[in-house]
Amino acid sequence: MKRIAVLDIGGTAMKSGLFCGGKLSQVRETASEAGLGGEHVMKRAQELLLRMQEDGFDAVGISTAGQVERETGRIRYANGNIPGYTGMPVKERIEQMFRKPAAVENDVNAAAIGEGRFGAGRGYPDYLCLTYGTGVGGAIVMNGRIYSGSAGSAGEFGAMVIHGSGAGGSDPFAGCYERYASVTALVSRARMLDSELDSGRKIFARLTEPDVKGLVDAWIDEIALGLRSLIHIFNPPCVILGGGVMEQPYLFGQAAERTMQSIMPGFRNVRIVPAELKNTAGLLGAAALAEELVQD
Repeated sequence: MKRIAVLDIGGTAMKSGLFCGGKLSQVRETASEAGLGGEHVMKRAQELLLRMQEDGFDAVGISTAGQVERETGRIRYANGNIPGYTGMPVKERIEQMFRKPAAVENDVNAAAIGEGRFGAGRGYPDYLCLTYGTGVGGAIVMNGRIYSGSAGSAGEFGAMVIHGSGAGGSDPFAGCYERYASVTALVSRARMLDSELDSGRKIFARLTEPDVKGLVDAWIDEIALGLRSLIHIFNPPCVILGGGVMEQPYLFGQAAERTMQSIMPGFRNVRIVPAELKNTAGLLGAAALAEELVQD
C-alpha cells in the first residue's frame, strides 16, 4: 500500500499526518507562524515532511490556504494572513526537495474532496460544499472532481452579492454573502449588543437570551438566503455545510429548515447535510488527490 504524507496549511495552524490503507495516523498540529511570511511557512512545511520522511512516503498531498493553480501547484493568490505567500511554487519546492510527486489544492476544495471520498458526500458525484468561519468558503464538485473555473478560482461563494444595496465601490466583497453570513459577521453584530460576545462559542452559550437568539436567527436567515441562490443555480443533489460553528445543532437544523422552506418545490430533492470529517477533511482530501499520482 502506498504511503502519503499529508499537510493542511492554514494561517493559524499546520496539520500533518500519514495516510495509508484508507486511514490517517500520526496526526499532529503545529503553529503556522504565518505572520512571519510565506517563506517561513514553506520551511515549516518542509521540516514536518522531513520528520515523516524517516518512516518513508510515496507521495505528498497538501491542502493549503490561498488560491492554487491546479497544474503547477503554485499559489495564485493568498491574502494578508500569510504575507508573501502569493506566487509560492509549493508543488515545485516539495517535489525538488523530496523527489516524490506532490498534489497541492486549496483548503476548501481539499476538504470538499475529503468529504466526498470519506464523509458526508459519499455516494454523490455532484455536490456543493460550504464552510462558515472567518469568511465563507465554497467548492463545486462535478463527477467527483473539483470544478475550478478558467483560472482555478471557482467556488468563491463568499463573493456572491446577496444585498445589492450594499454593493459598489472598489471593495469586491461589499454587499456579499461573506459580509453577512460568516462567523465574523455574526460576532461583529453580537459585539454591538454586548462587547463580551466576541466569539461564536460565547454567542451560542447565551442562545436562551431573547436578544442573542434574535441576532442569531437573523444571521441564519442570511445563511439561508445564500444557500437558496446556490441551490437554484446549481440544482445539486447534496449541499454539505462545514466549519466549526455548524456543529451547533440549532444552527445547522435551522439553516437547513429555512433553506428548504424558501426554495422552489422542484428543487427540494436536495439534501442539506453537515460535514462529518471536521478538522481532518483537508488532510483526507489532499491524501486522495496525492494517491491518484501513485496508483499501481
